[in-house]
Amino acid sequence: MYQRQGAVAYKEDLSNTILLADHLGNPQEKFTSVHIAGTNGKGSTSHMLASVLQEAGYTVGLYTSPHLKDFRERIRINGVPVSEQYVVDFIATNKLFFEENQLSFFEMTVGMAFDYFASQEVDIAIIEVGLGGRLDSTNIITPEVSVITNIGLDHMQFLGDTHSEIAFEKGGIIKEGIPVVIGEYHPETEMVFDTLSRKRNAPLHKAYKFDAIPMKSDLTGTYQQHNIRTVQVVIAQLQHKGYGVGIQHIAKGLLNVVKNTGLQGRWQSLGEEPTIICDTGHNKEGLSYVLPQLETIDYDRLHIVLGVVSDKDLESILPLFPKHAIYYFCKPSVPRGMSAVKLQETASRFDLKGYPYESVEEALQMAKKDATPEDLIFIGGSTFVVAEVL
Repeated sequence: MYQRQGAVAYKEDLSNTILLADHLGNPQEKFTSVHIAGTNGKGSTSHMLASVLQEAGYTVGLYTSPHLKDFRERIRINGVPVSEQYVVDFIATNKLFFEENQLSFFEMTVGMAFDYFASQEVDIAIIEVGLGGRLDSTNIITPEVSVITNIGLDHMQFLGDTHSEIAFEKGGIIKEGIPVVIGEYHPETEMVFDTLSRKRNAPLHKAYKFDAIPMKSDLTGTYQQHNIRTVQVVIAQLQHKGYGVGIQHIAKGLLNVVKNTGLQGRWQSLGEEPTIICDTGHNKEGLSYVLPQLETIDYDRLHIVLGVVSDKDLESILPLFPKHAIYYFCKPSVPRGMSAVKLQETASRFDLKGYPYESVEEALQMAKKDATPEDLIFIGGSTFVVAEVL
């Protein structure tokens, strides 16, 4: 499974997904959807959209990845995860087919989500891309709107070495005649999206040129303002298609994302005295939004519990971290986790000082022991680190 193992679990092909969809009776054709890709922000944007549509009275499916604590987080309807029994029954019913065709974890999970949404007759499903777009297993749907939140240099071993190459892969979700919303501007990607949308006769809407209505969300990171603007433009497209969503639903939905959808790990407060905050931002673009927000908080000393996966490009992310912080390096408990000693050694070259710990739990406990009530503890660097503290 890619989430735990990395590149060896990645499949660059849609043939198995199409085969599975046929086997299941093409459930993806039985519900409407919004398809969301992007390097950062696609999870938050997906949950925001689901929350807004729930406030408008729709029954909303939500497919996201990865999960933090429970596999069932990936597949929800109106915030409620799919039941354990459904998961067990779906696998048991289709086990022989999965084995004969050597389906990947992600392919099976996408098939399960589509089958579940169809069987429960959702009004609309928000479908988040797993990795890339063009060859992602989710890319067999024909949505009401396609969304690309932003483009950054992540998963380059699969998607390309430049912003334009990665934009082309993520732009693979743009469908013939289907409106597409682009969340953020980047000089290298704008022409890519202009060209792809023109070739596919897909009306192009650039959210970064949209005069957004000021709105707040319970997802409090300052970087969420980009996602709020994107959500407003997507909702406008759904309104054009006849969806009954008013400004009051948008406002209430944005303020109740966590309650409505169960989202965790986005600038989430875990304690006071000392202040403890976690965030799943883990690549250069994501961390460049998250880390500056630490300086908006009053504190005496900053403690950072930091862990990463072994294929992380440390040269791009470590310069973003503050040198004045005290670091507690740790290894997330997954096969992909980078050793705390190796992380410490590399971080020291960037003047980030601290000690390695055997586990995330031990690192956090030591940070709590060292901190005074006036201090700030930040936990991040990897989705897996955040998952362990939750």
